[in-house]
Amino acid sequence: MSAANRLLKLALAVTSVVAMAACAPVPVHNDYAAFRHADPHSILVVPVVNRSVDVDAPDYFLSTISRPLAERGYYVFPVNLTKRVMEDDGLGDANLVHANDPTVLGKMFGADSIMYITINRWDAKYAILATSVTVELSYALKSGTTGETLWTHRQTMVYSPQATNAGNPIATLIAAAITAAIAKAKPNYVPLAQQANAISVNQVGQGLPAGPHDGQYKSDGTSF
Repeated sequence: MSAANRLLKLALAVTSVVAMAACAPVPVHNDYAAFRHADPHSILVVPVVNRSVDVDAPDYFLSTISRPLAERGYYVFPVNLTKRVMEDDGLGDANLVHANDPTVLGKMFGADSIMYITINRWDAKYAILATSVTVELSYALKSGTTGETLWTHRQTMVYSPQATNAGNPIATLIAAAITAAIAKAKPNYVPLAQQANAISVNQVGQGLPAGPHDGQYKSDGTSF
């Protein structure tokens, strides 16, 4: 092959790579102007709105949300204590809480920001040989001072357990059916919720900027 042909092939290859890069979707970057202006130091997580059919989903979910927020550098009001105080004050209905003025909650607890979370899906779909477990969540952070929305996000996590191949087609089918039945009978949503929270909070350009107790506080502007 001549040098000219090699150069031509190289040029075509480079052109193809550049074209593919140009066609690749550009990651969505949130607008953090309102968030930076509010500069929240604390987060109050209010009772979760549950749109799934699992009545226990809110309590399970609440056990997963404090840690990722705290690890991001924010003070997080104790979620169970918050829930109890709100119930004592007649704010036990999550839908009413979400419809309430964020500034009222901000004054009540002395919170810089209020985190509203909705469980859209918390279910397992059974298809004999496969079960898919899905957790879908919507997040909204609002200022406890002005009520302005500072950040929103939506995250979906799906887990489909797979049976191992036993080498025997019939045995593999039986194992798959058993695995799917177990996942349907007792699906474990907590790990999915934990993953959804971790991604939602930490994802570059879409998550939460570092809080005041994080070493990256106010120095992560290029990422958030």
